Amino acid sequence: MQVRVREAHQGGLVRQLHFISGLPRSGSTLLSALLAQNPRFHAGVSGPLAGLFGALLGEMSERSEFAPFLDDDKRQRVLRGVFDSYYADVDKPVIFDTSRGWCTRLPALAQLFPEAKVIACVRDLPWIFDSFERLVRASPFSPSWLFNFNPNGTVYTRLNQLASADGQVGYPFDALKEACFGEHAGQLLLVQYETLSSDPDRAMGAIYDFLGETPYAHDFDDVRYEADAFDRRLGTPNLHRVRGAVKAQPRVTLLPPDLFQRFAHDAFWRDPARRPAGLRIV
Repeated sequence: MQVRVREAHQGGLVRQLHFISGLPRSGSTLLSALLAQNPRFHAGVSGPLAGLFGALLGEMSERSEFAPFLDDDKRQRVLRGVFDSYYADVDKPVIFDTSRGWCTRLPALAQLFPEAKVIACVRDLPWIFDSFERLVRASPFSPSWLFNFNPNGTVYTRLNQLASADGQVGYPFDALKEACFGEHAGQLLLVQYETLSSDPDRAMGAIYDFLGETPYAHDFDDVRYEADAFDRRLGTPNLHRVRGAVKAQPRVTLLPPDLFQRFAHDAFWRDPARRPAGLRIV
């Protein structure tokens, strides 16, 4: 969603804010690394704004003893102020904020930022689970935050936890469906990992067209991004590292066949009969 953030610093810079959301391990870090090549753009990994947004909504609800002092106009001003303050030190005219949770906040975002757009990264679910499993096996001596630093378990218990309603895959998948079948689906562009990795020029062209931005000559042969300190804190090294050329890398899955098949047909966006009419996909 294209947002004009009311900002007065550095000569009254008027900025536009967009949201990156969708499924994990589906190219959002790669997309942010590519977008950040454009000197007009600011983009990074998932940040704290979505969590602050939810926390503030709760604290400003009727459960608070101060609820009589609050109405929706005040709540909206407070929430806009969080965005203004958080990005006060960014001097780029276009900002992308990333969180899996934005897909479930579209009604609120549409009121706060009516011109905003959301890019939702998607990927076939079995390969998302495969990607998580590879991260776990690549660091056998470092239990991951993804599984509450529990060193026990199997690929089955790990996948079940990821796929649960509040899991790292289950929650954003449900949020994605909520957004795609909701009243604000027109503000969405689904970017398939398979397109971004195999044909990045076409994917980025569709994104620029969706945003109404002038195309930029991206370097797809040398894309770099890392958040090593953040990843170490999560006990999952290389979770957000991108290095080298953008290219599809075919591989054999690590998942047992029954686990792979369990989610093999969940990519509703690939099926014209199952996806909402008019949903934009690249």
